[in-house]
Amino acid sequence: MNLSKKRYLRYNENYVPLPSYEGDEIFPNGIFNFNISRMMEYIHSGSLRAERERIEVKRWFTTHYRPTINEDHIKTVDVRKTVIQAEIRPGIYSIIDGNHRMEKAYRAGVPYMDSYKLQGEQLIPFFLEERGYKAFVDYWNSKLN
Repeated sequence: MNLSKKRYLRYNENYVPLPSYEGDEIFPNGIFNFNISRMMEYIHSGSLRAERERIEVKRWFTTHYRPTINEDHIKTVDVRKTVIQAEIRPGIYSIIDGNHRMEKAYRAGVPYMDSYKLQGEQLIPFFLEERGYKAFVDYWNSKLN
């Protein structure tokens, strides 16, 4: 069977995002708004099995977009804290938690960062809104063709 067919996502008509609470950390990515607080909760409880990967910091920045960084915030981040990579489209991973840590590590010459690596299918429960979930399913499936 074609690998693309195996990864095709189908709508769950009963989809309800996990609850979000005041103070939750949210990663806004256009319509794809992810609840980072719930992700970390599920990873730490073992309910979400994330692959672990060490990222070679310099190499990462040769192939990935570097977002705008808040210089005041970068001073406060801890590069020892694990970042989250998410497969936003098949085979392509983006940092959705830890961009400031990655930048600080790069500037400080830290060679590696630990990460949790989540496949696209694992992201489904963590959308903030149903419309983000539906847009993701459409986007994901369009990239499989």
